[in-house]
Amino acid sequence: MSEGRVGSPVGGSEAGSYWRMFFWAAALFNFLIGLAGMLAPVPSIDERIIGLLVFSFGVIYVIVARDPIRYGRVLWAGVIGKLGIAGLMAPAAFGADGSALGLIIIAIDTVFALGFLAFLLGKDGID
Repeated sequence: MSEGRVGSPVGGSEAGSYWRMFFWAAALFNFLIGLAGMLAPVPSIDERIIGLLVFSFGVIYVIVARDPIRYGRVLWAGVIGKLGIAGLMAPAAFGADGSALGLIIIAIDTVFALGFLAFLLGKDGID
């Protein structure tokens, strides 16, 4: 690993600040979605639990954003979680009763999952 590098290079350039911003964005997204689930007008206990778990993953992404090389391996849980959410939501989102919000959440989760994979599998990423 080269001195001063964080994660793998994107487009051949050093990407330390890019990866940190990417993980902060993932954390913010999870915080917003998690809070929305917990504070919905009349949330069921299941919706509140899911919101809490989504919010908790945001805490993990904050930890990774602060030290990606040390904590980046935990992003495998994020890859599984985000692709799992996309897979579970897809039938409803693409069905007759699907919503634009569901499609947006699937798209954003998929982008974050692919970004996590790029970081994890990058040539200068996690050893």
